[in-house]
Amino acid sequence: MPNSGYTYVCPFDELEDGVPRRFEVDGVPFALVHAEEEVFAIRDVCSHSAVALSEGEVDGCTIECWLHASRFDLRTGKPLDPPVRIAVPVYPVRIEDAAVYVRLVPESGR
Repeated sequence: MPNSGYTYVCPFDELEDGVPRRFEVDGVPFALVHAEEEVFAIRDVCSHSAVALSEGEVDGCTIECWLHASRFDLRTGKPLDPPVRIAVPVYPVRIEDAAVYVRLVPESGR
């Protein structure tokens, strides 16, 4: 994917359904989550307590912060429960030739 802004992350078959996996590219920590027949990329830092979201539980299109049980929407990064009020960035994902690529620029409008 030259000049596309997407970075190769891993083979698709290394992602387990419903299990977040942490990665870091160019100093940006993010979690990849295979859920609901899609792959999502979300910044791997809770906006409330700076802990890794990849250590939380996935339920459908949400990921829960293990520290305070706040959930984030994997599609938008928006918090769904208190105490979190600030969204976390989500990143565009492409699957090509059985490989996962992420563009580490947050999706606009999210």
